[in-house]
Order: sequence, then structure tokens, then C-alpha cells
Amino acid sequence: MSDPSLKVAAAEAEAAAARARLTATAGELQARLSPAQLVDDARRAGLNAAQAGVEQVRRNPAAAAGIVAAAGVILNRRRLLGLFRKSSSPSPKGHRS
Repeated sequence: MSDPSLKVAAAEAEAAAARARLTATAGELQARLSPAQLVDDARRAGLNAAQAGVEQVRRNPAAAAGIVAAAGVILNRRRLLGLFRKSSSPSPKGHRS
């Protein structure tokens, strides 16, 4: 029915095409994963995130102020709790513990 040499030639052509696709894909990956490209992608992503954040704050400033206030309370919780704690012994005048 079909000549075996034709099958071999078709298989070799298919293998060559697959090798070419693999080489092209490897080249694209190598270019995409280069340090300079990764830095550029990270810079763009950071810039886009910052712009989106600024836009969100412009649309809803009250929520942004609430988030900043909550973060301030969390970051300063020890100092704030110290203001409300009772000291067991009176501290010297003019000095806070």
C-alpha cells in the first residue's frame, strides 16, 4: 500500500518540525526569563499596582484613611496599650515608664 521510505521521510520531517518548534519555544523562554526582562516586568507590574492604588484612593478616600488609621494602630499597639496601663508603683515625677 504505502512505501516504508515515505513513512520514514514523513516521520523525519515531522521530527524536524517538532525540533524547530521546541528550539523556538526555548528561545522565547530564554528571552522572557533574562534578568533584564524580569526586572523590567517587575518594574511595570509595580508601577501598574501603584497607579491602581492611587486611583482607588481617589475614588474612595474614606476607606483609605480607615486603612491607614488601622495600620497605625496595629503598628503602635504597644505604645498605645502602655498609655492605658496602670502602673503598679508611682514613677518619679517627670519620668514615664
